[in-house]
Amino acid sequence: MNKLLIGIFLCTIGGAASAAPWIVDSKNSNVNFISTKKVNVAEVHHFNSFSGQLDDSGKFALTIDLASVWTNIEIRDIRMKELLFEVGMYPTLVLSSQIDLSKLADIPVGATSVMEMSAELSMHQKKQTLPIQVTIAKLSNKQLLVVSTQPVIINAADFGYTPGIEKLREVAGLTSISQAVPVSFVLNLSR
Repeated sequence: MNKLLIGIFLCTIGGAASAAPWIVDSKNSNVNFISTKKVNVAEVHHFNSFSGQLDDSGKFALTIDLASVWTNIEIRDIRMKELLFEVGMYPTLVLSSQIDLSKLADIPVGATSVMEMSAELSMHQKKQTLPIQVTIAKLSNKQLLVVSTQPVIINAADFGYTPGIEKLREVAGLTSISQAVPVSFVLNLSR
């Protein structure tokens, strides 16, 4: 009888562990974007604060705090927060997707797999569905590494950022700032 109870208890624990969500480890992850000014001057920037998880139904959500933008130039960070992102009204960006968990389960530990997915990007009160290709490495049964296989190109005009880009261009005295913004990421997930 005791062995039966112990077996049921262990199965319950095992089931609960497998249903645990995958959590993005933001300290060991990064989300980068490239801005291009004066036609051919490109610079890499990133966000310092974001969180995300993949739940047991396959729903993935990544939330980025836009006030955490980091460009290595403090005045530019302030201008981007105020003039472009308007963080007082629109503090976050949310990327969400539905993941086929059976494909994830089929990846052996130590192997990688390329996965195509459709993701909804929501920011500045606008939403767009984007195709995203990722490479997933299963480092262990409790750790995944998800990397953008190729940059995702975000068109700033699709999210109502054209006036903000124009304000940034004027205040910085630039001839141009590109509205096409390549975004890449490396996400470490654990459970």
